[in-house]
Amino acid sequence: MLLALLLCGAVGAGAAEMTDTRMLVPVGHTVGIKLFSRGVVVVKLSEGGTPAKAGGLQTGDVIVKCAGNSVTSTEQFQSLLQKSGGETTDLQVKRDGSSVTLSVEPEQNERGVYGIGAWIRDSMAGIGTMTYYDPATGAFGALGHGIADVDTAQLMPFSNGSILPSTVKAVKKGESGAAGELRGDFDLTGDLGDLYANTSNGIFGILEADDYSPVLGDAVPVGRAQTGPAVIRSNVQGDTVEEFDIEIVSVTSTGSDGRDMVISVKDPDLISATGGIVQGMSGSPILQDGQLVGAVTHVLLNSPQKGYGISIQRMLATAESVA
Repeated sequence: MLLALLLCGAVGAGAAEMTDTRMLVPVGHTVGIKLFSRGVVVVKLSEGGTPAKAGGLQTGDVIVKCAGNSVTSTEQFQSLLQKSGGETTDLQVKRDGSSVTLSVEPEQNERGVYGIGAWIRDSMAGIGTMTYYDPATGAFGALGHGIADVDTAQLMPFSNGSILPSTVKAVKKGESGAAGELRGDFDLTGDLGDLYANTSNGIFGILEADDYSPVLGDAVPVGRAQTGPAVIRSNVQGDTVEEFDIEIVSVTSTGSDGRDMVISVKDPDLISATGGIVQGMSGSPILQDGQLVGAVTHVLLNSPQKGYGISIQRMLATAESVA
């Protein structure tokens, strides 16, 4: 299975200050990720007059109930529409954080199947990079940004999910105006751990460490990023995690959406292999002076050797707030 849906989003050295004595393993290995939404996401409305449009349904809405029944998957939602027999049916929808109730009248197509003229999605899968593992708790964080629906660009409403072993099979190099990507294989039956949250600052879960121990190294202290030389740990070929030289160009305390720092790739080997930062590298841990200070999040489309990173403090604070 070749997927890379979980992107890096496309848009002098000083000693890093210790913020506490917390010790984390900077992982840097890709993982397969599968995520299931709470309800179903409306990703597109059919052309012309449809029951969905007549009822006020919009792209990006999340249908959480149909005729009073909780919606758990696309198949189950379609089954509920069939039971309606074309009668007016209430839909409970989440829109921009609010709950809205709409009424639709499903129509039968030429095959006798009832529908409302909306394309819906209940899950996503792809690859990304694990940032850290906490040996004290078994918790992990990855990506440094959330998993967004590929069509609506909205954060997928989280129900459950898991991570899987992944191997990088190929790389599409990035170039100005076009993001590159890691292409990996992963086994949908080989769960390594469960997710408990999908947030704008990363995905978080609990790792079955025994199954992943071959790629876990030693724990390092948590630090605070400063401008200057640093390295990232990343898996851009096979199962190998390597360290690559970067520079932290700037750091801000007011960043948002994974933009706490601007980074620039300096390592000729990484530039030769990937062109810079590519999709699938999201979550690659950033280390400075032997301390974990953040993770890669976004690539600059017009300059793939540059991108953004999120501070490890922001990731950890988010992980704790949703745990």
